[in-house]
Amino acid sequence: MHSLSWRTIATATALLHLCFYMEAESSPSLPDKITKLPGQPHVSFQQFSGYVTLDEKKQRALFYYFVEAEIDPASKPLVLWLNGGPGCSSLGVGAFSENGPFRPSGEVLIRNEYSWNREANMLYLETPVGVGFSYSNDTNNYVTVDDKITGMDNLVFLKRWFLKFPQYKHRELFITGESYAGHYVPQLANLMIQFNKKEKLFNLKGLALGNPVLEFATDFNSRAEYFWSHGLISDSTYRLFTSACNYSRYVSEYYRGSVSPVCSRVMNQVSRETSRFVDKYDVTLDVCISSVLSQSKIISPQQVPESIDVCVEDETVNYLNRRDVRKALHARLVGVKRWAVCSSILDYELLDVEIPTISVVGSLVEAGIPVLVYSGDQDSVIPLTGSRKLVDGLAKKLQLDTTVPYRVWFEGKQVGGWTQVYGNILSFATVRGASHEAPFSQPERSFVLFKAFLEGRPLPEVF
Repeated sequence: MHSLSWRTIATATALLHLCFYMEAESSPSLPDKITKLPGQPHVSFQQFSGYVTLDEKKQRALFYYFVEAEIDPASKPLVLWLNGGPGCSSLGVGAFSENGPFRPSGEVLIRNEYSWNREANMLYLETPVGVGFSYSNDTNNYVTVDDKITGMDNLVFLKRWFLKFPQYKHRELFITGESYAGHYVPQLANLMIQFNKKEKLFNLKGLALGNPVLEFATDFNSRAEYFWSHGLISDSTYRLFTSACNYSRYVSEYYRGSVSPVCSRVMNQVSRETSRFVDKYDVTLDVCISSVLSQSKIISPQQVPESIDVCVEDETVNYLNRRDVRKALHARLVGVKRWAVCSSILDYELLDVEIPTISVVGSLVEAGIPVLVYSGDQDSVIPLTGSRKLVDGLAKKLQLDTTVPYRVWFEGKQVGGWTQVYGNILSFATVRGASHEAPFSQPERSFVLFKAFLEGRPLPEVF
């Protein structure tokens, strides 16, 4: 048997490189490749952004931002991130304020040391149409958008996104998100499972939900106890807030346009005592906050409008409204003059908040999909107590035994939070010191949580 000459090997290697180059050149994702974002430091990973059209007439399109993993993206899973609202941007909140690779600082971008693309290929989707850079040429498509429409659009988006990025088809896929994504994520996952019965496309491996809306009454009514236990309201107001008019009743009346006198009176008292000088999304923070936290305001209507004192310039909003940034992102403004954190043109069916999704989570667990529900423990909008109660109740309903008893977990030498696991498939965890947007306020602890979630291993129990 003759050994190959160095010349033969060199020729074969050159041909392989040529084939790879030709494949890359013909890739449908190439027009969406970001050369470099304005003010961006040098990085070794690739970035892409652009549009996926949802219909053949190209009337509606969803905008995405995709960041490949820092090291060896071919071996890393694909993670879809969705922000809530409903109607708030995964680009501005998730990518540029929470767990993406960069955060705007003045005219430049600085690296996020705890970016989730250290462990995964991160896909951020601005959904539904009318959010951020996503658009429709027909404004009628912004009227009465609901969970069902959003879920189907998100499914179509992913199917068509895989046409742009065929190398990610069948890749291990995790769906993550926070707040109203407690509706978006389970509903999309459920549609994927239904679709896979006809055609195996989605290799769904798990869901992670941060401070999520899962069951309207439980989530919202846990607010009263949270306020009271943290000293934000008095004993007498707590009694009123749990008997005369609880929070789910008030929100239900508010969305229907008719707040009863008793609820009006109770909410005025609650607002007076909690005051507008405490940030409800992180009760330990001073009121000086960035408006990126506004994704929570839609599911938390105020009878007495709060005047949020933004002490620092909202750098994400300024950055994404720069013409050179929009050009680099292949983004355009359609029907709006400025990019906004949360949509002002979308007319979402807010009563969908009353549809429980904890039962959908249960069906996904029964289908063998691991689910993590995590809570920033300083959030009073969707408090940890409601989420913990819902997860524990679901475990009992599914007859799942506790496999990791309630205990602390560590990030470095500090307690990162508390956790409990049921049946090695359903998990609850808190992130200590974190707000409604846990990766924004506690990036390192959230990263430890994310890494353990992807690897399917328990959170660290020693430092």
